[in-house]
Amino acid sequence: MKLLVCIKQVPDLESRFKPDAAGVWYNETDLAFRMNEYDEYAVEQAVQLREKLGEGTELTVLSIGPDRVVEAIKKSLAMGCDNAAHIQDQAASAKDPWQIASIIAAYAKDKAFDIIFTGMQSQDRGSAQVGVTIAEQLGFACTTTIVGFDYVDGTITAKRELEGGIKGVVKLKTPALVTCQLGLNVPRYPTLPNIMKAKKKEIVAIPVADLLTEESLTTTASFHPPAKKGGGIVLEGDVADLVEKVIAILKDKTTVLR
Repeated sequence: MKLLVCIKQVPDLESRFKPDAAGVWYNETDLAFRMNEYDEYAVEQAVQLREKLGEGTELTVLSIGPDRVVEAIKKSLAMGCDNAAHIQDQAASAKDPWQIASIIAAYAKDKAFDIIFTGMQSQDRGSAQVGVTIAEQLGFACTTTIVGFDYVDGTITAKRELEGGIKGVVKLKTPALVTCQLGLNVPRYPTLPNIMKAKKKEIVAIPVADLLTEESLTTTASFHPPAKKGGGIVLEGDVADLVEKVIAILKDKTTVLR
């Protein structure tokens, strides 16, 4: 059985964000990067299935991006993936979800993967379109936002998170693609022995030009932080004094008490 898990390296949410000079993406100069959180759940679920199925199962991890994404790939290998494909693309952030999905589908189309795992969405672009578009292009069955997964004899049983806390259960035959959500599992921390083993695993580098045949369907017109609003006022002191201060501010600055 052949499994594929797709991951993305994204800016760490603790980083300081600002638009780049072109105003269409982040300025990456001072950013730290990490694996997309939703993709970590996808990797963990793929590794759990790999361990369950045992010998004869191969798990490949794929990522698109510049040289720095190799760090995220190595983490996936240390978590238990068997081998990796790095689609080399210095301008991955400029590609729309249609192009990214097309690149992955072009890579996967002749590999006979049985199940593809992706995160529900990326934390930087947040389109939630790549996984379902890959499935459409490959003709795979697909279900999204899964928080439960089981596989038996060619059939996936997935629990999906719906609105209002309601869960839905779906069954689908392989080949299939699933997108993974918070609550599906607890991603493991790579152990030192597995980190050392990962250094010996193969990472195949593929130029993006070998796979990209589609033009973008959308372009980013602008990219900017929210408009700054007026500053707040911090009041300190005894409660009785604070009440008087608040009343005075409401009378002076608003029409609430007029």
